[in-house]
Amino acid sequence: MTLLKVAGLDKAFGQHYALSGVGFEIKPGEVHALVGENGAGKSTFIKIMTGVYTLDAGTIEWKGAKVEIPDPGASRRIGINVVHQDRHLVPSFTGYENLFLGLDYPTNKSRIGVSWKTMKQRAEQLKKEFGVEIDLNKTADRMSPPEKTMLEILRAMMLECQLLILDEPTASLTDQETERLFALIGRLTAQGTAILYVSHRMDEIFRLSDRITVFRNGQRVATVETAETDKSSLIRLMSNADVKKSQKRSGNRSEGEKVLALSGVSTKDGKVKDTSLDVRQGEIVGIFGLAGAGRTELLETIYGLRETAGGTIEVAGRMEKSPTPKRSLENGVVLIPEERKRDALVLGMSIRENMTLPVLKRFSGWLKLRARKERAEAATRMTEMNVKAAGSEQAVGELSGGNQQKVVFAKALLSNPVLFLCDEPTQAVDVMTREEIHRLLKAQADKGCGVLFVSSDLQEVLDISDRLYVLHDSHIVAELDNVGVTSEQVLGYCYSHGKGSGHHG
Repeated sequence: MTLLKVAGLDKAFGQHYALSGVGFEIKPGEVHALVGENGAGKSTFIKIMTGVYTLDAGTIEWKGAKVEIPDPGASRRIGINVVHQDRHLVPSFTGYENLFLGLDYPTNKSRIGVSWKTMKQRAEQLKKEFGVEIDLNKTADRMSPPEKTMLEILRAMMLECQLLILDEPTASLTDQETERLFALIGRLTAQGTAILYVSHRMDEIFRLSDRITVFRNGQRVATVETAETDKSSLIRLMSNADVKKSQKRSGNRSEGEKVLALSGVSTKDGKVKDTSLDVRQGEIVGIFGLAGAGRTELLETIYGLRETAGGTIEVAGRMEKSPTPKRSLENGVVLIPEERKRDALVLGMSIRENMTLPVLKRFSGWLKLRARKERAEAATRMTEMNVKAAGSEQAVGELSGGNQQKVVFAKALLSNPVLFLCDEPTQAVDVMTREEIHRLLKAQADKGCGVLFVSSDLQEVLDISDRLYVLHDSHIVAELDNVGVTSEQVLGYCYSHGKGSGHHG
């Protein structure tokens, strides 16, 4: 039996075809992976299946009958639900309120007011059923990215879901949370729910999926049995070329000058506690810890987004007892934040405007910008970063996730940094862009910059770092030279409860 069958799907925006002649099938109870480079058409396909976009041509069959999906409500009614890469939550609503978005709230006996007791009972039952631990009393804007992901998945499970689309679901999850998600996927497929799994993480694709469909330039180029292919073959199908794999770092400790030195740093909100670390010129230093360990908070403190309560921060020889973002930028510190759309880009502005925003003074003349110089600089950076776009005047919000991230890095490079603070810099980008970002950071280190690198992907931290620090409960519990270090060793420190710091060879 076939659950979903699409044939001849076309979707164009102006003269550009986002999808052209796409067709494939999804069976009940299977995990069907959908892969392709950023801009291959995956997001457009998801939006068609969820009623956000309408088809230009083609047919959709659901359980053997032709259907139309004119709006998101129609998609949910037939049994298709999606957990988006960009979280669709109301920031000021609690977890309970977000869980019931789009549904009829249960009412009390008078049928006038909302029965919060019934809502909470149903929510707690759902949490227990799927093994999800999350405080639903918190508002969404106070939740961490992993908590938001699990809330979205719970919301999808509130409905009679027969096809669950997961778009980069583990992009901000730790290994432990990812395992919980995988266990949940196993329970769903055992019940007959089909999963369309969209991810750039090859290990996950090969671990979870039964079949894989590959998109390239808006077309389906292949659907293969997972057991009958390998990573290299898949990458060739995605890119029509072999990925140029970046070389692993040597693990040698740099002898360069310190570009960053923290000594006993704590924050007033308690998210960073008595932390000491350093980064030298020419060095990539990784930070790893489980959710809630304080990884993002540590980078935000160094950059000046969190108020310190004690300790010192030294950047390029300058002591900053309580840094601010303005002072950090002046000192050559740039932050690549975890949530680029919220914290790094103005989506309605052009690529050029986003790139030059922090350094506009460089392009200012008497009462006006030196527009020609600004455009030339933006064009040069776009070429360097291989940004795929119609031109520097295209709105950043129209770009794929990978190209948006390249713009974030191009903007950072314009500030002539001495220190990169990178928070999940390859989150939700394709395998080619991921390698480009790795090579960029290594090239910057080779030029004498320092890099402090946070990722939820432990293997990525091990692949790119010279040294790494392990965080547990807002403390550094280990410092490791990255020579022969295994993921088991690092996770051992993560799950330990010792405090303090020390060097471990």
